[in-house]
Amino acid sequence: MGRERPRILVTVGTRPEAIKMAPVLQALRRRDALLESRLALTGQHTDMVDQVLDAFRLVPDYDLDIMRPGQTLYDVAHECLDGLNEVLTDFRPHMVLVQGDTASVFFSSLVGFFEKTRVGHVEAGLRSGDKWAPFPEEVFRRLADVLTDFYFAPTSRARANLLREGVPSRSIHVTGNTVVDALLDTARRGEAPQEPRLRRVLDRDGPLVLLTAHRRESFGEPLRRVFRAVLELVERREDVEVLYPVHPNPRVREPAMEMLSGHPRVHLTEPLGYGALVQVLARASLVLTDSGGIQEEAPTFGARVLVLREVTERPEGVEAGVARLVGTDSGLIVRGALEILRERDERGGGSGARNGPPGPDSRNPYGDGRAGERIADILLASLTDRPRETMDWQGP
Repeated sequence: MGRERPRILVTVGTRPEAIKMAPVLQALRRRDALLESRLALTGQHTDMVDQVLDAFRLVPDYDLDIMRPGQTLYDVAHECLDGLNEVLTDFRPHMVLVQGDTASVFFSSLVGFFEKTRVGHVEAGLRSGDKWAPFPEEVFRRLADVLTDFYFAPTSRARANLLREGVPSRSIHVTGNTVVDALLDTARRGEAPQEPRLRRVLDRDGPLVLLTAHRRESFGEPLRRVFRAVLELVERREDVEVLYPVHPNPRVREPAMEMLSGHPRVHLTEPLGYGALVQVLARASLVLTDSGGIQEEAPTFGARVLVLREVTERPEGVEAGVARLVGTDSGLIVRGALEILRERDERGGGSGARNGPPGPDSRNPYGDGRAGERIADILLASLTDRPRETMDWQGP
């Protein structure tokens, strides 16, 4: 590229993307003298993304503001394509950088392809093996990888997936997952939750179970099975408290309020800010989740996870023994939860004590807290012919 200062457009659509892209953006901004980076929000999520950007002190350069009540994937597609076309026309980046597996990720990659602009994919190579689960994310990430030029694989398994699909090895870099960077940064700041009710829940004695459930494939009866399992768990363990930050989607919120709001030890809250979520993870004895990011975050605190899915694109946690697939079967959820809580009691960890402090040496199978620096270093070296200063991540 000669002496031209390279331009990188970072696109973000949802809260998980914002969390995982924040360490990359911060690392790029530390290299402002050598490259220019701009942040474009699609608006697929709004308030939840704004919370994360505020936490990491990031200000967007573009906001497409596409979110509408009752929006469909068709709406997101149309608005993303038109809006990002205008952004690329204005900025003329040398690289479009995306993260993960959402509609915003795929359509950002597609606009980059239409404009003959190289695409970098953070968290490339994750595969569940089932195109319907998670829906529609499994197909979005596969399609994004077809359009990608620079593959930032979080683990060696993700790299192997890409190699099997014919991606040249020189295009793949194993970096670790940037979610671990974000978590460690937030945990070091140690900000106490501001909401009094949340502080009271965290200060109570006894095991705390964090529940996060919101995936499309769980809408309807599967989600109700999860809620029935939660009710059975708190009846069988009278010392257990459950905290559930309820997703705003009506198909999640309505059954949650109907089934769980009347129990004194099941605490329904609005979605938590990222700092508050990290504090909850540090305190939780057990996590029940269908989220991908929390599967990656919990191991840093030593919290065990029951994954409320039939398949996971993040099998490293299962292999490391920190996560277990239980789907939405009420019986499996209750049995798994009781077993984990009993083991924790036997180790002396069931009295409400916080989990161990996270640090760069935590044996998290998903990363070591330096992924953002590696990605920024690779991009700078690739776009300017400067030598790399970091090595690929080798895993724990």
